[in-house]
Amino acid sequence: MKQLHHLLLYVVFVVSCSNHNQFISNSGTIVKNAMVSSAHPLASATGLGIMKNGGNAIDAAIATHFALTVVYPQAGNIGGGGFAVIRMNDGTINSLDFREKAPALAHRDMYLSAEGQLNDLQSTHGHMASGVPGSVDGMFTLHQKYGTLPMSELIDPSIEMARRGYVLTPLAAELLNTKQEEFQTYNRWSTPYHSDQNWQAGDTITQPDLAQTLEHIQSNGRDGFYEGIVADQIVAEIKSGNGLISLADLKNYQSVWRKPITGNYRGHQIISMAPPSSGGIALIQLLRGTEGYPIADWGHNSFKTIHLMAELERRVYADRATYLGDPDFIDVPIDKLLDSVYNQKRYIDISFDKATPSVLVSSGKISPSESPETTHISVVDANGNAVAITTTLNSSFGNKVMVKGAGFFLNNEMDDFSSKPGSPNQFGLIGGEANAIAPHKRMLSSMTPTIVTYKDKLKMVVGTPGGSTIITSVYQTLLNVIDHAMGMQEAVNAKRVHHQWYPDEIRVETDALNENVQNDLEKLGHRLRITDKIGRMDCILVLPDGRLEGGADPRGDNTAIGY
Repeated sequence: MKQLHHLLLYVVFVVSCSNHNQFISNSGTIVKNAMVSSAHPLASATGLGIMKNGGNAIDAAIATHFALTVVYPQAGNIGGGGFAVIRMNDGTINSLDFREKAPALAHRDMYLSAEGQLNDLQSTHGHMASGVPGSVDGMFTLHQKYGTLPMSELIDPSIEMARRGYVLTPLAAELLNTKQEEFQTYNRWSTPYHSDQNWQAGDTITQPDLAQTLEHIQSNGRDGFYEGIVADQIVAEIKSGNGLISLADLKNYQSVWRKPITGNYRGHQIISMAPPSSGGIALIQLLRGTEGYPIADWGHNSFKTIHLMAELERRVYADRATYLGDPDFIDVPIDKLLDSVYNQKRYIDISFDKATPSVLVSSGKISPSESPETTHISVVDANGNAVAITTTLNSSFGNKVMVKGAGFFLNNEMDDFSSKPGSPNQFGLIGGEANAIAPHKRMLSSMTPTIVTYKDKLKMVVGTPGGSTIITSVYQTLLNVIDHAMGMQEAVNAKRVHHQWYPDEIRVETDALNENVQNDLEKLGHRLRITDKIGRMDCILVLPDGRLEGGADPRGDNTAIGY
């Protein structure tokens, strides 16, 4: 691992001497063989080092994931869950669901008062907000099927970084300073992220407890987390705050292989995640609605393009609220939601003379057959294997509770259930009966790890964090490349918009739309809300000559590197 150690030292130097956001370039990193794009330069370097040492894309993604647990604690995790979409170089595809689950003691009305009022703070902060973590089981399940290097070698770099410490970037220091009050409120002890003074870029954080936890996992495999010392620490922490996760919940957790959601858009095959992620279905629905319109002629972020996207999105998110949930608990009508005739009827009432008020939009009629804090990893190896992994704690730093003695944050994924069907969650998303809380059930997600092929050859690996904006960020990035002929970095840099049915507004990144476009949209009846940032894409594009272009989002410390 000497080569990897030198690579990490180099990246530490680069990160400590520069601010990733001082400039924005439309030209992405271009390499010949292999690439990793993730939310942090040290994590990307870890994955790249694994491939240089003979590992494949899945090995690299697993190592990157564990590294993000150390250096990107607001979303990188062993206390959360996620999804993976895989395409091997022989064309076979697969997807893994390692989403968190509700504890056995969870119940439908657990966040409601006797009067039926929703206590949304309980579902977002503190011990009751946590679902049973799936990330560690997910990594071992991926490795068992596709890994080539020993798992101990994939975890080694993260243990070293946790022990030796890592250097804070300007963005990381700024974020930690905004969370100090919550860390103090929801923890009984001083975590490594507590500070009496403001954190500064260049400060070093060491995490001996987390290093020890990773060593338990390294030595004992999956059982090093779900049983034994670490499991006891998790349950003790949960009980201290009247949470519900038990030792049996941990021991019984299992990831699930699921058939990916697939569809076509202008000759491209889209491979994405199935329920309990809503991402794949919603993305294909949006693309089906877009395909009948000449948005390339209309132009990027033009009045007609934005109006169309908003009208499609409000209808798709209405369907999401009604029909989508855990397929192990409800019958999700996947084929009908993706049916071209259904989608044609769904969008037939879109007018270019006026916006459709969301109050007039309900889910489509189907005959019964009955975070924004997340992080994404895209990897392509020298043999053409590709993996897209999106994981999350839900909110930034999850439920804000760090497991005492174990050094990692727990998730607050219970808020992704419909705690009170018809009421919005922290992202403003409306949920329905299909996503009501039940024991052992997986909560609905917006995560959209996606792989795109063209003429049976790999073309893109994409994904992003962003809570409810994940789906629309991936959607726009695909349109930017396929319709608007952008390169990968240019497509990632491009300003974004978002509509999700309710609240009835188009969220618009600063400077995304010119004044004339804004005025024209408002005349149609759209309400605009300007926001700072939407999404943080990590993407890879295969260029026509076979080289790889990375797209790492300048909205964060995201970094694409390769060789």
